Amino acid sequence: MDPRQAMRRKIGNARASMRRDPGKVLRPLALGNREDVDEPMEEERVSFGFWKNDNVAAAPRYSLLREVGRGSYGVVYEAVARRSGARVAVKKLRCDAPENVELALAEFWALASLEKRHENVVHLEECVLQRSGLAQKMSHGNKLSRQYLRLVETSLKGERILGYPEEPCYLWFVMEFCEGGDLNQYILSRRPDPQTNCSFMQQLTRAVAFLHKNNIVHRDLKPDNILISQKSGMPVIKVADFGLSKVCAGLAGAEKGGDDRINKNCVNVNKYWLSSACGSDFYMAPEVWEGHYTAKADIFALGIIIWAMIERITFIDAESKRELLGMYIRQGSEIVPVGEALLENPKMVLHIPQKSRSSMSEGIKKLLRDMLAVNPQDRPDAFQLEVRMDQVTCAA
Repeated sequence: MDPRQAMRRKIGNARASMRRDPGKVLRPLALGNREDVDEPMEEERVSFGFWKNDNVAAAPRYSLLREVGRGSYGVVYEAVARRSGARVAVKKLRCDAPENVELALAEFWALASLEKRHENVVHLEECVLQRSGLAQKMSHGNKLSRQYLRLVETSLKGERILGYPEEPCYLWFVMEFCEGGDLNQYILSRRPDPQTNCSFMQQLTRAVAFLHKNNIVHRDLKPDNILISQKSGMPVIKVADFGLSKVCAGLAGAEKGGDDRINKNCVNVNKYWLSSACGSDFYMAPEVWEGHYTAKADIFALGIIIWAMIERITFIDAESKRELLGMYIRQGSEIVPVGEALLENPKMVLHIPQKSRSSMSEGIKKLLRDMLAVNPQDRPDAFQLEVRMDQVTCAA
């Protein structure tokens, strides 16, 4: 068999075994277009409350205002906290199948595991499990909750354990609301602004460094999953959508402390090997297609995002028909994701910048080449990247 055909077959097998892309699960709607926005059903307006304990009911704490995103297993609403009047985002996920439960629990575990907040990572206010009209606030690793344990069992066993078609189960995530939309909407609706680009590059690298420091590999970094908050008057990046994230734990890649004892809480995510080929095609690193990768895959995805943002290079998503920021390689009449093209041809040279009239500094060019290196060992880790990004953006 021709080597090129063999490689394409390998890529095809990886694509076939890839877990579902949550970008196709929750698609954002244009915030300014209310014609395509559905008002929440009346029963949803009044049903999102809590039960203080097993016997005492509490009034609903949030009023759902409008839908801002929808997909095959979930809906995102803009909502208002009734007591404080604060705007929040409420994500309603239907836990009617093991794969849905797996995505929901992955997001919950990642966000709930963060002991500290970071201004560039979306904050989870609370998570609520709703079933049969009753609602229960969820806490991470709550072994006393039968409902929580049954959700985990559903995910692990790959079969329905909790709820039936006539008795649906939902997880509600209450998070900070980002009125600026996602990175695609924000960048493509405005004129190019080098100062905004520099600020966003710094914020993105700080967010990823924070996640990796907390043993979280995002695994699906893309403009759809990067939201913009404008509460402070200045645009602030918020990395979101942790449905494919992985919380790395255990002794794999753990480092020794000063007294040579293993520190179980210190996991080197750059040595923690992952095997699920997952993510979104145009942002996936070459090694992800092969199903053997580390947190360095997040660095590659970030390089694609930053490169596309600076040069405002886009493609049209085949499913949603939306214009998205992203880099690709042209092969005849096809556009091929950069990671896929590098897997086929590891010696391929990336032309950075792509446009002839580019104001990209030499420092940023060099940094992007390093972030997009075929060999993940040649890429900076998130902490090195944070330092280098501050240096090149300040110099620019």
